[in-house]
Amino acid sequence: MATIAALPSPPPDVAAALDACPRAARASAAALRALIFETAASLPEVGPLTETLKWGQPAYLTAQSKSGTTIRLGWDADGGAIRLFVHCQTSLVDAWRQRYGDELTFVGNREISIPTDTDLPRAPLQHCIAMALTYHSRKGA
Repeated sequence: MATIAALPSPPPDVAAALDACPRAARASAAALRALIFETAASLPEVGPLTETLKWGQPAYLTAQSKSGTTIRLGWDADGGAIRLFVHCQTSLVDAWRQRYGDELTFVGNREISIPTDTDLPRAPLQHCIAMALTYHSRKGA
């Protein structure tokens, strides 16, 4: 996996949203944010990510390459879980559920829920993130 030299600082509005994350979820949210950027850096076709807010949540877009669907981060109010969201009309969560149904927890057709009291399951999450960041380029192929 390629690593990025330094994790970019979030824009002020995203930084404020991340600062509002419950204390119990902050380390997990930061680790998931870093994994999104690391995964994007390992995929040359993705290009730079745009970090913004969507529905008040940190969101990651492939605005320049348009290779993928938007990824959003969220968390439970008590900080017990962090959440990775994708658009509900993609086929991503179904594909992820088939492959990682025993390793990850899926909610509906748009979400992975990750408990904050355990380490991130990096390998399956990285694959899911890569699939989201290349969703449109793969769908058209």
